[in-house]
Amino acid sequence: MVAVEAAAAPRRRFALLMAARDSEYVLKKYGGYLHVFVAAFGGAGEAWDLYRAVDGELPAAEDLGAYDGFVISGSPHDAYGDDLWILRLCALVRELHATRKRVLGVCFGHQVICRALGGRVGRARAGWDVGVREVAIADAAAAAAPCRFLDALRERGELPRRAKITEVHQDEVWEVPEGAAVLASSDRTGVEMFRVGEHVLGIQGHPEYTKDILLSLVDRLLAAGSITVPFAEAVRRQLEATAPDREFWLRLCKSFLKADEDHQVCM
Repeated sequence: MVAVEAAAAPRRRFALLMAARDSEYVLKKYGGYLHVFVAAFGGAGEAWDLYRAVDGELPAAEDLGAYDGFVISGSPHDAYGDDLWILRLCALVRELHATRKRVLGVCFGHQVICRALGGRVGRARAGWDVGVREVAIADAAAAAAPCRFLDALRERGELPRRAKITEVHQDEVWEVPEGAAVLASSDRTGVEMFRVGEHVLGIQGHPEYTKDILLSLVDRLLAAGSITVPFAEAVRRQLEATAPDREFWLRLCKSFLKADEDHQVCM
């Protein structure tokens, strides 16, 4: 386990469950994905612990109570795969859900949460989605039962009807778990965001990604033959003209992870 510790005794502690290995680019530029996530979702007086779930490293059962929340990263692996580490991660998600621990999943994390809680995940019917995608939020969010972390954003006028987010995925959620609420969708993906109560949130896109990380991933996908040259060029052109609403997504994720649990109103 690797940790980013607060200077003094931390007010909150979070666990990052990494479902991918650090790329050479991210290691060189940021020192690893842990620092990318902490820069995106972290705050003063917090401690963040890294568990390399992809290598079978997960927090011990007796340590789960020490954490205020958990974040599951993206991954090049399929959330519907039966690798042992994926099955163990699913079991952990079910345990965290049963104890109402806060869990945020992005991309693969979004999908694996869905699978673990009884939903359906598979290959994206429209193929690869790479770039910046506009998603519809307000109507779906407003239709759901009252929810403190969403209501806080709405009351401050910070919950837009539409918002752009960085996407890199070829899998998607087909059907959310029973009792889940779909909070956002796009013309490409039916479930861009969902929640279960106020303690589980899945986001298909990557709020944590910066433009340079996405461009690096485009280069890697092209080198691996996963996308074509024209596809990669179209993504690069889009990124010159369009940017995600990253600050909104970071506020949303922080509002979710750090909402006061004593005042939850979602069922």
